[in-house]
Amino acid sequence: MGLIKAALNAVGGNLADQYKEYIYCDSLSNDILAVKGHKRVGSRGTNKGDDNVITDGSAIAVNEGQCALIVVDGKVSEVANEAGVFEFKSALSPSVFSGNLGDGIINSLKDIGTRISYGGQAGHDMRVYYVNMKEIMGNRYGTVNPIPFRVVDNNIGLDVDVSLRCNGEYSYRITNPVLFYTNVCGNFGESFNRSNIDSMLKTEILTALQPALGKISEQGVRPSMLPSKAMEISDALNEVLSKKWGETRGMVVASFGMNPPTLPKEDQEMITNLQRSAVMRNPGMAAATLVEAQASAMKTAAGNQGGAMMGFMGMNMAQNQGGFNAQDLFQMNAQQQAQAAAQAPAQAPAQAAPAAGSWKCECGTTNTGKFCANCGKPKPAQAEGWTCSCGAVNKGKFCQNCGKPRPAGAPVYRCDKCGWQPEDPTKPPKFCPECGDPFDANDIV
Repeated sequence: MGLIKAALNAVGGNLADQYKEYIYCDSLSNDILAVKGHKRVGSRGTNKGDDNVITDGSAIAVNEGQCALIVVDGKVSEVANEAGVFEFKSALSPSVFSGNLGDGIINSLKDIGTRISYGGQAGHDMRVYYVNMKEIMGNRYGTVNPIPFRVVDNNIGLDVDVSLRCNGEYSYRITNPVLFYTNVCGNFGESFNRSNIDSMLKTEILTALQPALGKISEQGVRPSMLPSKAMEISDALNEVLSKKWGETRGMVVASFGMNPPTLPKEDQEMITNLQRSAVMRNPGMAAATLVEAQASAMKTAAGNQGGAMMGFMGMNMAQNQGGFNAQDLFQMNAQQQAQAAAQAPAQAPAQAAPAAGSWKCECGTTNTGKFCANCGKPKPAQAEGWTCSCGAVNKGKFCQNCGKPRPAGAPVYRCDKCGWQPEDPTKPPKFCPECGDPFDANDIV
């Protein structure tokens, strides 16, 4: 009787699972990271198959911001990460409504035999899980205990560690749904919420925040400027968390926001005092501060209850004990400015215009004679011919650059004594600059 009952259940189960399913997922809120897909079963439908059997040819709908994972017998077999309808193909759950009818009947008979061996039930488990691929925002963090922060101010040579408290929000995004399902949520029930991992993520963010802030502090960023460095902090966090979040969980920090951090009162006063004291290294600033202090002391001495004379005597004693007066400091500042001006590189004088008839040798020296004053090379021979309006020097009747004809009535000159030729052969000077021979009809080429 048991075998007959198993056979009847196998036939009934196979016939019930012949219909294709339409698997979908409702909208995923910001609090849900993954959810199990469900078959759409309406009042007019007759699909009463097993929940964990997906018939061959079934449709799996994927919305924007979602990724569908098809899990067969506990292992991810397929991934659908594009919006649209994905057709599921598998020989483990055949159907006469999918593919060739003859093959569907033969495969269905094989499935019935497999079900009989399992007591009339399906021998495979098939599920669809949807993973939320949107940016998960609104994750708050805050430092319960202050974290060390290195304050670097190269202008005054300051390098000190302070205690920093900060808070804000961050967001993350799942970039590899297979890793997230395999290593984080696994075989969950109906849904996997972010509350399941919020505490761990917050702790890891705060742990990674210290080395991330260390990278930012190396740039000389002050604590008050940290909120403006949110993008750099986010990149630094991803660099620190890349192995644990990226390579293991398939997650990344999408954005990071920080409220203005706070420092203990004593740390803030220490930094302020050091920066104020560093200003006094400038003799001019120190002199101005001393003058202001002396003026204030004179006002106080004038109103001294023991008499103005006693007040001014005390002020003079304090000045004599100080070692420097304002005039000395002003003089020291003037000397430093003079030294800095003397050490500054002198501006290069403006280049003089080249002398008439000068030429430039291959070595770079500008000369006026027939030989280079630096290397002794002779002056290169002038190009023979006439100069076109485009600037080209030609010998023939037409310009080799633009094709214009040689101007009529424009004779070309070259000194008949030394061979010197002007840059514009049609406009010679009155005398040759090389030998002094006057230009006349004998010099026409």
